[in-house]
Amino acid sequence: MTGEFRKWPEFSWLSDTDTWKSAEKITAGIDIGTTSSQAAVFADDELFGYASIHTGADFTLAANTVIAKALASSALSVGDIGTIAATGFGRRNVLYATKTQDEISCIAKGARFIYGPAVTTVLDMGGQTTKAILLHEWDRVREFEVSDKCATGMGRHIETAAEILRVPLTEMGDRSLETENDPEPVSTTCFNFAYSEMMSLFREGYKEDMYKENEVIASYLFAVAWRILGTVGKLAPLDIGDIKIKEVLGFTGGLAKNKGITKRIERELNITAIEGKHDPQLAAAIGAALLA
Repeated sequence: MTGEFRKWPEFSWLSDTDTWKSAEKITAGIDIGTTSSQAAVFADDELFGYASIHTGADFTLAANTVIAKALASSALSVGDIGTIAATGFGRRNVLYATKTQDEISCIAKGARFIYGPAVTTVLDMGGQTTKAILLHEWDRVREFEVSDKCATGMGRHIETAAEILRVPLTEMGDRSLETENDPEPVSTTCFNFAYSEMMSLFREGYKEDMYKENEVIASYLFAVAWRILGTVGKLAPLDIGDIKIKEVLGFTGGLAKNKGITKRIERELNITAIEGKHDPQLAAAIGAALLA
């Protein structure tokens, strides 16, 4: 079946209380990305509901669907929400939004909600871009960097690789860690080169020692991690060369759930990322709702 292996599970949650009825302020954040879309609804400062879906080709349809899933069976409707902030690549397609917000501010605000005040470095890894963000202690962006064009589309390409390899996307990270020795990454110069070289690893005679399937996945995800590290390396303060960060690190975005990437980033930075209380894919939507 087309798309069987590249799919990741959509999810949603709704509070079993009716606190929104007594709330002084109800806000929502909608994050429309190229690969996934998220919605988060707050009643005052409490998270009331959220959802994450595949964006698909129609951004407007994705915006309508994701808020409907976030509100689910509650009696709360879009018309009851005082302020709705849209962010992400398709934010202009959220026709019911009352305002728009830039992604960096939303990711930063959402990361602080998910990881708490301790997190000072946020690495957002999405379908199209990677963003490395440094935060002030007082909850403001200090500095940020966005991946260059050579790293564009990493998340989407990983979905394509899963389909071609016929390995479920949700298993790729774990399988890449099931190797006796972590192989060298494929090309880290350009992500498209990395993708082409990964496919070449299956060709007989390309390398003296043929890679096993898990080793191919490992080599590929290592290259993705290395490209992401290049974005991190542009931030200060860093020990350039070794690329070591001194702040507390938190991952956000869909690729934050791929251990084959996060574990290799942690290894290269010699750091362990902090654990969050909510799904990292919700960060921008949560931040948008809090900034609404």
